[in-house]
Amino acid sequence: MSRLAALLPTTFSRTIEDWLAEDIPSFDYGGYVVGNDEKVATLFCKSQGVLAGVPFFDQVFQHTGCTVTWSIEEGAEIIPLDGKVAVAEVRGPARRILMGERLALNILARCSGVASRARRLRTLADTLGFTGVIAGTRKTTPGFRLVEKYGMEVGGADTHRMDLSTMVMLKDNHIWATGSITNAVKSARSVAGFSVKIEVECQSEQEAYEAIDAGADIVMLDNFTPEALRLAVSNVKTRCLSSHSGVLIEASGGITEETAALFMLSGIDIISFGTMTQSVPHVDFSLKIAHEASEPASSANGVCDF
Repeated sequence: MSRLAALLPTTFSRTIEDWLAEDIPSFDYGGYVVGNDEKVATLFCKSQGVLAGVPFFDQVFQHTGCTVTWSIEEGAEIIPLDGKVAVAEVRGPARRILMGERLALNILARCSGVASRARRLRTLADTLGFTGVIAGTRKTTPGFRLVEKYGMEVGGADTHRMDLSTMVMLKDNHIWATGSITNAVKSARSVAGFSVKIEVECQSEQEAYEAIDAGADIVMLDNFTPEALRLAVSNVKTRCLSSHSGVLIEASGGITEETAALFMLSGIDIISFGTMTQSVPHVDFSLKIAHEASEPASSANGVCDF
């Protein structure tokens, strides 16, 4: 289970309540139609992907008074050979199943989409013998970050920093606002102390040298071509890291799933992908209540009376 799952009871319950309230601001008219008869709905997966988001799905239906039983483990790769695969069953009053249906499916589809891309990138890295970290970024959907970061973890990627309070990342605007990389790092260290890591976004080798000399823990080589990145990593490692052996090198900026292999180079400690959450295709799920055939209307003796 992802380490983020432990945060759900305290940090996500209110969020789900708010999302349900957003979907039902006054009265659920469709829910009135179906009533409170106990029903069983089957969750189907209809496209290939990694199943992720189980705790969120469960919590939605806990809020609506239903129970969920899973037949496939989270993190499994689902391949629907016959068009769809049964993944879970949801039991409860019909209107309460439908109350949580769309919210639960939206969460599961997005989380599984992120996990699927993370898994493909991690598998590619392993295939190529790249031992560095495959990470996401903070380019997440507002209000949905925990779901997307969770998907990264289930897929085998690192979440990178969770928010502005968990690590200092000094980007071009920070540097321009303070006048230099040295000034920015010095100022950051004065408030972050020894316990918080500082990363600096660098556009050139010279900026990387300045960042390392100023005391950065991580240097991000940003928007380098694969050829320029290979040369820069070699030069930075040779020139600086003999006396700064703990400094990590991250590659980032415009790296996609399609171009990732070109950046999986020796000497790189981390590759981060904004595309792990941006424009990621979702995994297709549907939730269907079991159909119960109804008896045709007729008179007692089978003859219609007019």
